[in-house]
Amino acid sequence: MTLVTADDYAWIRSSALFRDAIEGGYGLTLVRDVAPGDVLQAMGAEPQGTCAGVDALIEAHLNQRDATDYWDDSFIAGAFTVPGTDGDWTLVLHFDGGVGMRARFLEALSAGGRAVTHSSNGGAPIDLFHWYEAGEHRTTFEWPTARDGSTPDDLVPLMREVGFALPENGAGGESEDGDGEGLSTDTKAAVLALAERMTGVRVTEELLKDAEYHLGHVPEEPAEEWTKIVIDITDAHGERLYKEVTREEVEAATARAREEANAPIVILGPSSPTS
Repeated sequence: MTLVTADDYAWIRSSALFRDAIEGGYGLTLVRDVAPGDVLQAMGAEPQGTCAGVDALIEAHLNQRDATDYWDDSFIAGAFTVPGTDGDWTLVLHFDGGVGMRARFLEALSAGGRAVTHSSNGGAPIDLFHWYEAGEHRTTFEWPTARDGSTPDDLVPLMREVGFALPENGAGGESEDGDGEGLSTDTKAAVLALAERMTGVRVTEELLKDAEYHLGHVPEEPAEEWTKIVIDITDAHGERLYKEVTREEVEAATARAREEANAPIVILGPSSPTS
């Protein structure tokens, strides 16, 4: 196991590739003992051949987004084999704007081993880390002091070693004040270092730029049926608004708004009769 820390990933802050990935949204997943083609198949991806280098992957991604006018959540994923701890791993990279690696994919891909993934959703990002082992969701976090999963504290010693400034008083899933503090100087660099500690895979700009990617088009998830919307807001004065709106009420209001929008506009002149 390598003794990498966040300092070894300081390069991401001077990397145009990684800066654009964070700003636009990306997902990077490492899966043990599953070949790239099998990973894409488990993701339900339609094979799209191969491409040489990350620039070609980005071009395939942009072409796919242009073809859909950016309206859906499908995306192009690229996968390749890389050596790591206990054998070969598949690295999966996609610039999806924040869709991320779906939970059911991670459960399936980790069924016989391990899957580690990190992502950003772009803009003012939500940065997530997930660890799955033997199909089980073991640890996930956005703020390292607010962890979830079946074993949220198992990674705490490792997290401290790579650079997360976690409090020493207890390894609980949330800091005492619950404010999300306890971050390293560069949490994204620390996340990459944590992923390397868990996989033995060193991610470098050269690795991503020079790899030959197996491409797959991952379709949009089918929309779930919904029956109501819940509005639950508490203002700064502690006043709470709670309201449930049924699907029928929403559809009726939408129909009324559509009728009003399509109604002819009548302009009354000075001589028009008034009622």
